[in-house]
Amino acid sequence: MEANSYILECEETQAAILIDPGAEASRLLGTIDKHELQLKYIVNTHAHVDHIAANSHLKEKTSAPLCIHSADADMLTDPQENLSFFVGIPVSSPSPDRLLEDGDLLEAGALRLKVMHTPGHSPGSICLLADECIFTGDLLFAGGIGRYDFPGSSYTTLMDSLQKVMALDDRIVVYPGHGPKTTIGNERRMNPFLQTDDV
Repeated sequence: MEANSYILECEETQAAILIDPGAEASRLLGTIDKHELQLKYIVNTHAHVDHIAANSHLKEKTSAPLCIHSADADMLTDPQENLSFFVGIPVSSPSPDRLLEDGDLLEAGALRLKVMHTPGHSPGSICLLADECIFTGDLLFAGGIGRYDFPGSSYTTLMDSLQKVMALDDRIVVYPGHGPKTTIGNERRMNPFLQTDDV
């Protein structure tokens, strides 16, 4: 489904955080092994199948704690709730080791990611904010926004969450759950879904 996975490394300690292992577990593990990384966390920005399908394999091989917002936690183990049943490949992820809430910090070496609860695409969708970038999951894309027609989705809630993210500095680089990277400034100026008085 062409979802993006991200591996963040602290260059000083080789501690790492993996965001959204949606598929290709062997490829992700190969990158981790090649760079001799110590995986401290596996983080799901939300619990849809294209962001969680490799959770089981990654957790089995690395023993890294699995983290997700509390509002999406039950979806991990339920193929209907995580939408995998509907694409014909039922996925049941392990249950999370850590439940995330708005304002939590994920730390690995010098890496610091602040959890922003940004529901709308799913009840427990989160963004992960670093000093100069943000990982937006399926909230915000280059030229687009997340779908709001899934069970548990809400257009109104999604737009409220976008307001929080669009309050960030224009220079913040956006790494979305699908598609190419962008910046807050680019999306403020060019994203057709954000050209209203409300965002």
